[in-house]
Amino acid sequence: MSLSIVIPVLNESAGIVATLERLVPLRGQGAQVIVVDGGSTDATMELARPLADVVLTSPKGRAVQMNAGAAVATGDALLFLHADTALPEDALKAVAAALKDRAWGRFDVVLEGSHTMLPLIGAMMNLRSRLTGIATGDQAIFVRRATFEALEGFTPIPLMEDIEFSRRARRLGPPACLRQQARTSGRRWERHGVWRTILLMWRLRLAYFLGADPKRLAVEYGCGR
Repeated sequence: MSLSIVIPVLNESAGIVATLERLVPLRGQGAQVIVVDGGSTDATMELARPLADVVLTSPKGRAVQMNAGAAVATGDALLFLHADTALPEDALKAVAAALKDRAWGRFDVVLEGSHTMLPLIGAMMNLRSRLTGIATGDQAIFVRRATFEALEGFTPIPLMEDIEFSRRARRLGPPACLRQQARTSGRRWERHGVWRTILLMWRLRLAYFLGADPKRLAVEYGCGR
């Protein structure tokens, strides 16, 4: 099974080279790497071009950018990767094995940083995902290409696109919840305060499930500034 890795970016010049260099071994195994820029004003695109198979632009918005990357992908399966997340070395093999009998899935996540609460937060995210069948973007969601197309991709909303996609995908079956770990930055929690961020995310997620407009939630989260 061939795999296309889609990375939505916006002003990620500080870390995009390290992210793409970590994917070099997977490219050597046949994975396609696609970087989709949402209008960066820094050198993100220039830095990405030598280390990716495809670099393109699209309107800003993670869902829109990921759909744009999926539209040009050539793989039998798609994996959506945040720019601050690193996949395990055996990601290609793990995804291929998981998609033999599942339509979609995700990795366990590990939050990297200095705060002592980050390991617990990651563990709780993984447990909640197993119990609910909902995956988040930090967990590197992957899906069969045919399934993604049948679901018509991500709904173009400014926040909760991963939750919304998971709710539709799980109707086809539960996700493959891989024990292999995707490692992602805990900078969001550390920058804004761990407990403050936890409470904010709980509140936003509850509001979304109760029918709140994702545009309003995005403004509260900070995406609208």
